[in-house]
Amino acid sequence: MLSDAEWQAILISLKIAGTAVGWIMVPGIALAWLMARYEFRGKALLDGVMHLPLVLPPVVVGYLLLISLGRQGFMGQWLNHWFGITLPFTWQGAAVAGGIMAFPLLVRAVRLSLEAVDVKLEAAASTLGANRWRVFFTITLPLAFPGLLTGTVLAFARALSEFGATITFASNIPGETRTLPLALYTLIQSPGKEDAAARLCAIAIMIAMLSLLTSEWLARKAKRRLRERDG
Repeated sequence: MLSDAEWQAILISLKIAGTAVGWIMVPGIALAWLMARYEFRGKALLDGVMHLPLVLPPVVVGYLLLISLGRQGFMGQWLNHWFGITLPFTWQGAAVAGGIMAFPLLVRAVRLSLEAVDVKLEAAASTLGANRWRVFFTITLPLAFPGLLTGTVLAFARALSEFGATITFASNIPGETRTLPLALYTLIQSPGKEDAAARLCAIAIMIAMLSLLTSEWLARKAKRRLRERDG
């Protein structure tokens, strides 16, 4: 049986990961579409900056968030002054940290899926009178939907497992920012909590596996529907 604190950590993790994926979805799809469809000066640099969270130590990302979005940071001061928003040491800040770390996975999966879409289909729809937005939402996005599903689930799993950036930017506050990884870290540091740590470890593995299996199932189902529609 799980304790109240363990259930709390799981629910907080799900809330933070879901929020993280929600706020990166639109910019992630937009950036993936830009990278897949256009060639422009500085594209390689933009691609490198986008992938930085994958190669930087997560603590570095958390520190950069702290100095930029903290109350004394150049963006944090503006958010606090105009909107009364304070992100550090809050669950919303943890969602920002998780979203930043998951962003490259979402963009990469969607970009690869968009690049696999036949541009001739988009051109044919345009010649029939469809504007750019209609082509995107009725042709491009449905064809790239399996990649979007995969990227969404991978981003969710990555945000769910985030540790370094979260603890640096949002700290380890019980009931607020103590996610599943942070709760596991806390239990490891506490004598006599080995059983509870093992339970949370098993739960983290099950959630990760469930996310991957769900992603694969949804992607196959979406591909099957596309084949049936085209057939």
